[in-house]
Amino acid sequence: MIQAQSETVLIKNASHIMTGLAGTAARTNATDILIEDGRITNIGKNLVAQANHVIDAKDCVVYPAWVNTHHHLFQSLLKGEPQGLNQTLTPWLAATPYRFRGSFDANLFRLAVKVGLIELLRSGCATVADHHYLYWPDMPFDGAEILFEEANALGMRFVLCRGGATQTRGLEAELPQALRAEKFDSYMADVERLVKAYHQDTPNASQRIVMAPTTALHSMPSTEIKESARIARELGIYLHTHLSETVDYLDSAKAKFGMTPVQFCAEQDWLGEDVWIAHLVKLLPEEIKLLGDSKTGIAHCPQSNCRLGSGIADIVALEQAGVRISIGVDGAASNEAADMQSEAHAAWLLQRARKGMLATPKYEGGTFEGGAAAATVEDVIRWGTLGGANVLGLTDLGSIEIGKTADIAIYQLDDPRYFGLHDMAIGPVACAGRAHLKNLLINGKTAVEGDQVPNVDLQALSYEVQQAVKTLNKHVAVA
Repeated sequence: MIQAQSETVLIKNASHIMTGLAGTAARTNATDILIEDGRITNIGKNLVAQANHVIDAKDCVVYPAWVNTHHHLFQSLLKGEPQGLNQTLTPWLAATPYRFRGSFDANLFRLAVKVGLIELLRSGCATVADHHYLYWPDMPFDGAEILFEEANALGMRFVLCRGGATQTRGLEAELPQALRAEKFDSYMADVERLVKAYHQDTPNASQRIVMAPTTALHSMPSTEIKESARIARELGIYLHTHLSETVDYLDSAKAKFGMTPVQFCAEQDWLGEDVWIAHLVKLLPEEIKLLGDSKTGIAHCPQSNCRLGSGIADIVALEQAGVRISIGVDGAASNEAADMQSEAHAAWLLQRARKGMLATPKYEGGTFEGGAAAATVEDVIRWGTLGGANVLGLTDLGSIEIGKTADIAIYQLDDPRYFGLHDMAIGPVACAGRAHLKNLLINGKTAVEGDQVPNVDLQALSYEVQQAVKTLNKHVAVA
């Protein structure tokens, strides 16, 4: 569990500070940040304090730490898996995550979690919401315990979205024990156990539990989906699921329920300010209105949506309608660059590309040439920091403001990719790649320093992962 720092930290001489806020407040002309007992207590220039730790941020850019609102950490050992590499969502599910999931034991699972968390941490991410659906009856290890242990070891905030299913889809019917459905009562009992063991209710909590059936449309009968929402609210926890990632969701909802996927969620009490949904790529106008009116949130996962050929969610229209926006990287089996800097870069470009695709010639009534004004770097930073914190209900995080918890990333832009930038502040988003992370503070405590994660030997980890990938492939070859 993350503990508040009793020391004073002073960040000095920053080239730029991006706050995570909207509009003109997105930037400040301050250069210094004072942190006391894990909180930001002053922002300004030439600050002087008796600090235990002074960080010289000369020529560095300071951001709020990223908040990743949707991941599948077990997939960190499934990057670039050949059978699923060129598949769309439904065949990809069978080819990669479902085919491999039964081969994970506790050690392989722990290694996958560690790899995913370290990758995120080194991008400047402090908070991770993992949609963990690796559950089946009588499974031999407690994935939740491993997830919290590994996040705690790295000093990260962790939100466990307790996935799973009480019914199987057709594509799962012939798959092994590791895909067999749970009983609803057992599932709900485990959620209650996890809430008692881990859940914290504070606005800067280091641990949270979320009710998260893998997909509201397929993972449970409608009566159970509705009951799971009731139980979640009775327990005081948030709700999360996948929805409308591809057109198949529209087809399935119409065939099964005679309505759209979002209408189905509305009928089952699965919309609201305590709900956020991954993807939402394929939406009808009336669905956008339902989501906006209910203030439901989205975990926008642009790279995974591109990798699987699903499309580009209309984040601009969703935000204008009232939907609360956040960014998630999704699992590494559909996103080989599963870090928040890469995701932010993709989000910035793809909203512009999406709008640009709608441009038509003037002789056909067109009014604009392209979509370059669709999303700014400041928008993307806000979505990936404060937006994520608000979607998760962690309202004390996500921005650089006096009084907020000090989750702060300091990027040293010394790579040639940043040379020639007229505005260094946009570098970590606009220039792609992973910037040198001079420092990452979580709760005012150092989690990364000099681009190094304490007590992590990356070379040894790389070798261990190579062997693990071989082991996984051997398992599925004989299954």
